Amino acid sequence: MDRTQGQVDPAEPSSGPARVVTLTAGDFTLTVNPVDGSEIEPLRPGAERARPRRRDAAGRAARDTAARPPVLPGAPASARLTPAREEERARLVRLLSHGRSVRLTGPSGSGRSGLLDAVAADCAGVAPDGVVRLSGYGQQQPAELLHALYAAVYEAPDERPLRPDREELLARVREIGAVVLLDDLEMGGAALDELLRATPECAYLLAATPDTKAPSDASHLEEVFLGGLGRAESVEFLEAGVGRALTEEETAWAGDLRFASEGLPLRFVQAAALLRQRDELNGTRGGDEDEEPGVFEERPRDAAFVPLPTLAEGAAPAELLASRVSESARAVLRIACALGGELPHHAHLPALVGDTHADAAVAELLGCGLLTPVGTRYRLASGVARQLEEVGYGDPAAEEARTAARHYAWWTGHASVTPERVAAEADAVLAALAGADVVAAVLLSRTAAPAFAASLHWEAWERVLRSGAEAARKAGEVAEQAYFHHELGVLALCEGRLERARAELEASIGLKGALADKRGTVAGRRALALVTDREAAGAAAVSPPLRLAPPVGGAVALAAPGPVAALGPAVPVAATGPTVPVALAAPVGPRASEAVTAVVPARRDAPANLAEVFAEPFPMSLKPSPAPALAPPVAARPVAGSRKRTVLLAAAGALTVAALGTVVALAVGSGDEETTPAGPGPKVSSTTPDVPAAGTDTAGEPGGNDSAGDPADPAGSGSGSGAVTEAEPGATPGEGAVAPTPGVSRGAGAKPSGGGTPSRKPPVVPPKTSPVASPPTTSTSPSSSPSASVTPTATPTPTTSVSAPTATGTGTGT
Repeated sequence: MDRTQGQVDPAEPSSGPARVVTLTAGDFTLTVNPVDGSEIEPLRPGAERARPRRRDAAGRAARDTAARPPVLPGAPASARLTPAREEERARLVRLLSHGRSVRLTGPSGSGRSGLLDAVAADCAGVAPDGVVRLSGYGQQQPAELLHALYAAVYEAPDERPLRPDREELLARVREIGAVVLLDDLEMGGAALDELLRATPECAYLLAATPDTKAPSDASHLEEVFLGGLGRAESVEFLEAGVGRALTEEETAWAGDLRFASEGLPLRFVQAAALLRQRDELNGTRGGDEDEEPGVFEERPRDAAFVPLPTLAEGAAPAELLASRVSESARAVLRIACALGGELPHHAHLPALVGDTHADAAVAELLGCGLLTPVGTRYRLASGVARQLEEVGYGDPAAEEARTAARHYAWWTGHASVTPERVAAEADAVLAALAGADVVAAVLLSRTAAPAFAASLHWEAWERVLRSGAEAARKAGEVAEQAYFHHELGVLALCEGRLERARAELEASIGLKGALADKRGTVAGRRALALVTDREAAGAAAVSPPLRLAPPVGGAVALAAPGPVAALGPAVPVAATGPTVPVALAAPVGPRASEAVTAVVPARRDAPANLAEVFAEPFPMSLKPSPAPALAPPVAARPVAGSRKRTVLLAAAGALTVAALGTVVALAVGSGDEETTPAGPGPKVSSTTPDVPAAGTDTAGEPGGNDSAGDPADPAGSGSGSGAVTEAEPGATPGEGAVAPTPGVSRGAGAKPSGGGTPSRKPPVVPPKTSPVASPPTTSTSPSSSPSASVTPTATPTPTTSVSAPTATGTGTGT
């Protein structure tokens, strides 16, 4: 039979008008148009938001039915709850009845979903909003789960779909009081904490695998672990699945299988299917051992005996089970492998497989344990996809994915298909989109995106748009690429992501401008104008205008507490904002050599207006304000080593004073020895002057460093040496000159002998030849002492004042 039977060429337009849906998203009215793209506009002035209402009992019953997997044609084998789960079931019901949230942890195939169904039946009347079933498969963030919980409890008052913004969503879900059964949880840590904090009135039963991220310590979740079945329990469960008692050989085989599979119930469901198939092949089911096969029976008269499966086949039975099912069931398994384990709705299987009875294959596979329910759909059980791909079921994956993509492109774009039906098939559509070629991917994204937008399944809407934009870029479809960017911009604007919305809308406007699409360009610019308005409103809310408030007048007078405050009045400081009181480290006594230092206040925060900015350099008021109360001084502990430092400083000061005293004493003593006692005759120096060489004139030779006498200096001393030259009375200038004595200078009131005017001091020129020693001169003084040289110190050395000889020939020294 042709595989495309029942399909319509995707290139042909679907019958019926285009599906245009208008919905409310926060503060916007969104019109989803599959032809020209979505249009967004703000709510009209005066229009009030529609307040959602809670579902009644009939609405909750319909909601629970819609949350279950679809009813399959045929009679699927019912899985009986094992007796070992009764204890866990009672414990879970007790905890949920007390409002506690529980995390049920168990490996894949441990029976978590069956236990959740039993708990849901026991907790039907516990919470005012009943029991809410959610699926966490593929959900890594709590936003979509909160929207799903909101949609399960509330319904719109009119026919227009309503998707609240984040503020309204959090306000509504906070009021929900329900028992939430969340299967296949895939998030933990901070994301799970956010979900629990947003719904404080809900009691959660979270089913997860050990590989799921653990919750944080602040979540306060109760932990319940599901283990494997015991030996007796596994035998009972296997007998219930086969429908008869086990033989000794089968009982021993069941014990070995329990050891190899750690007692997982899924392995025993598959083992029961293997035993049922073996009974059918051997013809021993239902006591037909002695009966002959009829004319129309397919069972041969002398069939070969089929032994028990090996332990390896029992631990990985997918290949053996698939080889014993119908051809339609094997075709369904190939489609599921091509879609990553996702199984389309059984209504699509006749068109995909090409068999009108292919919808019955789902019940057959479910009874064999190859499928497991996930939310409102079915997918391959844990480990089955890997086992089937190893034996070649994944070889035609590309062809099967292309066929599924083209089928869904026709189905999602048909006018008779409601958006809710498309949203229920979202996982299979996304799986087909991931494995399709670029042409089929563009076509499927173009038809499925409006349906996901209208059904409020916006996570799938975004994923379809991004996949379609990438496929259109690879295929070179500029018009389709512009459409996808426009839709992404509208979606980001509805969710409040303004930067992403601007980037997507600008890209769409550029592409539509290149295509000369005036209508699309206008729609994009309208949406971009809304983004600009939202950005301006956000900037105004974040950055308020600068307020010019009057300055805080007054000056803060800070005075150090304790004895230091008594030294003088407090120093006023201009008030420039909040100040930090500064306390002294330790009480300090009054000292005459220390001055009071003003304490500068420290600013804690930046000025809020211009008045505070100019208050510090330009104080508005000079009237001091009362000083704020300062904190009492806290005596700080003496720092280790401070006492030793004080002793060292005192010792250094004492040594400095002693050195200065010694230098001053030496200088005064040398001056007293150089002065001669009063007596008749002129004063004769006791030092032997240097006699210059013959022919050398030192008196009249100009010097390079000569300087004019200081007018303030009456003695006419230059800036060079302070030596004094004395001559005998009656001698001509230049004769009998006496060399200057080092270290001896005239006093401030001394005058040259003979009443002569002061002249410039001749520069000291080193002799070019060896000085000739002159005979010692006769001195009237009893004894002569050599001139003493004074070592320069940090303080000025006192000079010795020498008086000039008087008219009577006597000299006095002062």
